[in-house]
Amino acid sequence: MINYAVDDMDAIPSRLLAKGVTVLKRTDDDPNGRLARILDPEDNKIELWEPKRKASP
Repeated sequence: MINYAVDDMDAIPSRLLAKGVTVLKRTDDDPNGRLARILDPEDNKIELWEPKRKASP
């Protein structure tokens, strides 16, 4: 599986869905950040990850 770090987990899966990409799973409550799994046109799994943002002091 390929894993890509993204900076806007709200926009990217929405854009991909509009292009007909299959979104398999989306998790917004992972301790490490937000995750989404998608399938590319050849049915390879790709994971998108938005790291959890650190709170400002």
